[in-house]
This record gives sequence, structure tokens and C-alpha cells, in this order.
Amino acid sequence: MAADPRLANAAAATAVDAIGALIDTGGAGTLVFYDGTIPTNADEAIGAQVPLSTVTFSATSYTSSSNGTATFDTITGSTAGAAGTAEFARMLNGSAATVMDLVVGTSGEDVNFNSNIFSEGASVDVTSLVVVVPKT
Repeated sequence: MAADPRLANAAAATAVDAIGALIDTGGAGTLVFYDGTIPTNADEAIGAQVPLSTVTFSATSYTSSSNGTATFDTITGSTAGAAGTAEFARMLNGSAATVMDLVVGTSGEDVNFNSNIFSEGASVDVTSLVVVVPKT
């Protein structure tokens, strides 16, 4: 059986709005950057991976979506608490429950930096974040 679902705009918009609502549950959500291998799925506990930095979403993470694409509002930067190569980020809601994991890199990933090698004490800024629920 082939797995090739194709969502309507309304379904994709509803799905991405649900992600936004989850991030806002319990207050401002966070995005924690880790070194090491990304877990198999976002329900898997973090193991030996080291948290490098945590950035914080605004209290309402985004105001609107369009056709399954959500562009998030202000994300407050931070400084790296540890040195290492950021390989993935875990998005947590305001109650510290996991919402999703994102791959980190320098090009073509979910979160891209000029360099994903963090130095302890260096500034970590996310200038924009877009989450897309694919329609095809």
C-alpha cells in the first residue's frame, strides 16, 4: 500500500495551528539545541546528548498560518551554556512537554545557522523559524 497523503489547505492549516497551540500551552515555549544524534522520534527521551543553548518563544508563538505554514514571532536569543556542534533542537511548550524535534545544520535543514558549532558563552540567535505541514 502506498503512503502518499495529500492534505487540503484547510487540513494543513489546522495541523500547523495545533502545533502552535501546543507550543503556547503553559506559557512561552522553548527551543533547546543539543549535540549528538537526534532521537528516533520526539517521544524518545534525551540520552547522553548535551544541551548547548535554549532560546525562548514569545508568549504567543505565532499569530497566524497560511496553507500549513506557520512563521513564528519573536524568539529571544541566549548564550550557549556549553560548547559543541548543534545537531538537533527539541521544541518544548511552556510546561516543558515535547512538541517536536528539528534537525539543525548549516543548509537545507529545519534550523540553519551560519555555523552550528557553538562556543560556550557565544550568542545564539534564531532570527526566524517557519514550520510547514506538507500538503503532499
